[in-house]
Amino acid sequence: MQLIEVLQNNMSVALVVFGLLGLCVGSFLNVVIHRVPLMMYHAWRQECSEFMAQQADINPEQADLLTQTVAKDTPITLSRPASRCPHCAHKIKWYENIPLVSWLVLRGRCSDCKAAIDVRYPIVELITAFLSALVIYHFGINAPGLSALVLVWTLIALTGIDFDTQLLPDRLTFPLAGLGLAVNSQSWFVSPTESIWGLLLGFLSLWIVVKVFYLITKKQGMGQGDFKLLAVLGAWLGPMMLPLIILLSSLLGSIVGIILMKKQGESKPFAFGPYIAIAGIIALLYGTDIVNWYLNMYA
Repeated sequence: MQLIEVLQNNMSVALVVFGLLGLCVGSFLNVVIHRVPLMMYHAWRQECSEFMAQQADINPEQADLLTQTVAKDTPITLSRPASRCPHCAHKIKWYENIPLVSWLVLRGRCSDCKAAIDVRYPIVELITAFLSALVIYHFGINAPGLSALVLVWTLIALTGIDFDTQLLPDRLTFPLAGLGLAVNSQSWFVSPTESIWGLLLGFLSLWIVVKVFYLITKKQGMGQGDFKLLAVLGAWLGPMMLPLIILLSSLLGSIVGIILMKKQGESKPFAFGPYIAIAGIIALLYGTDIVNWYLNMYA
């Protein structure tokens, strides 16, 4: 408690402490971004093999072969197996895994085979550190500020996963939506009623758009994970922030989509979840100011 009081009374020290904490959390988020999809794939393979083994019209020998193949998969969790270089399988030692510092000391290369280490790893750590300090500066060291850290950290993980795989895992979005309802039971960001309506309207707003788009074009324009992510932000920030989030995410997504189209020469599917997440972070920190500024323009 004394440490918290010291940090509450000295914002400069608090920003440094939470910036350093953000570096460490960012290192962990890199693990989450890489391993959660692998954990999902492993679970899906197991479920598929179990389902196929129960089907009467599937050759038992083929089902057994599938089961045996899946049984050889290496189980993976967030902590096991130990981190290794993807090029030479060099086991990464603890002093080679210090956030940002190790990447700089190693000059962005494996200490054994000298293969390049993706620059994304330090970028995620730096972004997490910056946003962690910014959240504490904005909310302070209190219950809303600490809960907002959890929201921002999870949104960073979801952004990375969606960029890599175009997936927004339920194992992250569902607990985050529940946490949003829980924290707003204390009205930390919006009232409990606004939180519930934010979750419902956040999901339905995109769900309806996609259903109408499908009826017209017979094409799927957006994944269901995007509905759930907007529902998450609605649960945290309430329904009044949803128009701003949709507008900002659409603007960011359109700009990036146009750039990619010109660069690639053709339109390809791309992840929209990251732009919803970025818009959500902006709304969390500055949404009220942006909305008030807009309304004052017409006052």
